[in-house]
Amino acid sequence: QVQLVESGGGLVQVGGSLRLSCAASRSIFSSFFSMNAMGWYRQAPGKQRELVATLTSGDTTNYGDSVKGRFTISRDNAKNTVYLQMNSLKPEDTAVYYCKAVLYQSIYWGQGTQVTVSS
Repeated sequence: QVQLVESGGGLVQVGGSLRLSCAASRSIFSSFFSMNAMGWYRQAPGKQRELVATLTSGDTTNYGDSVKGRFTISRDNAKNTVYLQMNSLKPEDTAVYYCKAVLYQSIYWGQGTQVTVSS
């Protein structure tokens, strides 16, 4: 079992920045299982949950089209933590951001953190 704890959400103005953190209760990334991964998804009111960014053990990153060039995912293996640096925020980035971990093909989700971008 893996617990994921997100932090760093909040209210920010258009054009501002935020950094989200997701701490896992155990190590996710492994040099022996390249598809173990962590990432971020988001869900706005009335919309489906969508990909924001993912990062695999093999250091492969994948970004949603709407955040490419503005958001960056990174990790700290020693802290079992993945980060999402969000720059040039737009009102349409407003959503609940969820952390996801894939560990040996099992999927875990965090509780989510609210990000609100005001214009």
